[in-house]
Amino acid sequence: MADNYLERKMEDYRSGKSATTKTQRASSTPKPGTINVKFPPRRVFVTGGASGIGRAIVEAFRKANCRVAFCDIDAKAGAATAQATGAQFHPVDVRDVDALEACLERLLNAWGDIDVIVNNVGMGNFVPLIESSIDDFENVLKINLRPVFVTSRRLAIHRTNQGGKPAYGRIINLCSTRYLQSEAGTEGYAASKGGIASLTHALMMSLAPLGITVNCISPGWIENAQYPAMTEDDHLQHPSRRVGKVEDIARMCIFLAMPENDFINGENIVIDGGMTRKMIYVD
Repeated sequence: MADNYLERKMEDYRSGKSATTKTQRASSTPKPGTINVKFPPRRVFVTGGASGIGRAIVEAFRKANCRVAFCDIDAKAGAATAQATGAQFHPVDVRDVDALEACLERLLNAWGDIDVIVNNVGMGNFVPLIESSIDDFENVLKINLRPVFVTSRRLAIHRTNQGGKPAYGRIINLCSTRYLQSEAGTEGYAASKGGIASLTHALMMSLAPLGITVNCISPGWIENAQYPAMTEDDHLQHPSRRVGKVEDIARMCIFLAMPENDFINGENIVIDGGMTRKMIYVD
């Protein structure tokens, strides 16, 4: 359950595009940058790491010489990612608080500590408001928002029990540009992402005495498997002249995890090719 809403277009948007406008853009699209950072052996936990942005984050930290574990509800994709990257896979439905906490406890017992937590897991469920239910709304919050609190609280308890001395730590939460922009039928998603933005700076204050920084990243349109199918219009509507890639988000996670970047704290970093700064009117 990777947080990949904005890497997919709404079907009604795509349906109006002519197939003749599609282009591979193989020669003009920038290739993802190579991540050459090498950390001291860091212990990293990623939620929703089996596919999409989550998998890219797992891969990036593995390439940076980190010990990585991730959880996901998709056992097949999780096993494939683990085999491809050498990361540990833990099948967990994050709606089950006991299961998520047990997963963290196993890692803390095995590793002694967790240095970096990336709260990436998320889902959409976009339906018209009058067709949605209270259960639908709460389900989105249980997947997108509550795990951020659960994992952060668990790490705080562990660090406090270890004496509470300030030490290197990073929590990186995946938000979305939907925390400040919306379409109809996205109430649960928008509420969960707005909650992550606010929870991030609240956690920053609570975890400061432990030396743990807390930031969030708000991706815009990040495309994964369907990137070659993007149209020229898809790319050129972005001031950066391209649709985003999962590696764009993974690189920021690596950047935030660098020890010298501890002065970035409580921030929501938007990575959207400039779209939220673009003034748009319909002719």
